[in-house]
Amino acid sequence: MELAMDLIARSIIGGIGDAMSLDDIALRSELEAHHAESYGWALSCCGHRREEAENVMQIAYLKVLGRRAVFDGRSSFKTWLFSVIRYTAAGERRTELFHRLRLKEFFTRQSAPRGAPPSGEDLASSNEVQENLKMVLLKLPLRQREVLHLVFYHDLSVQEAAKVMGVGIGSARTHYERGKSQMRRHLDSGGKA
Repeated sequence: MELAMDLIARSIIGGIGDAMSLDDIALRSELEAHHAESYGWALSCCGHRREEAENVMQIAYLKVLGRRAVFDGRSSFKTWLFSVIRYTAAGERRTELFHRLRLKEFFTRQSAPRGAPPSGEDLASSNEVQENLKMVLLKLPLRQREVLHLVFYHDLSVQEAAKVMGVGIGSARTHYERGKSQMRRHLDSGGKA
């Protein structure tokens, strides 16, 4: 795992821009020097979930290298870098919480009764199908779940869903196709969750 993170770090650190100033070289050198400790801190900020920590590290490095987070010298570089990682992790948690709350709100609205009451048999069948689909949707990865909800329940295009989710259109299309494929496999297997 450490080797993989070093490779990720080197590709990110070495991959931004061709012409580097002395400041860029010094910045990249500092990032490389603190990478192992930074990854440990990112793990701690992410509840020791490796995938989340790797994502936070990538976003933090991109902020630093893209000059969206600028070291001003008021503390040590390591302290500053750790704060960038901490704020990045907190931002990612807020985004995840926001998405979960939106999904919970969506499910609450979907279960609210509308119009004339259906017959008992129709209601039982409809509830069973809805509950089964909810269970399958909840098993999908978050982004797949989101894009399917936005497209099917809110009548958004995949491009509009991408904007809502804050991802690129290519990423949204990928999540959409993968989610549909998993749902199709579920339906072809007889609808068992």
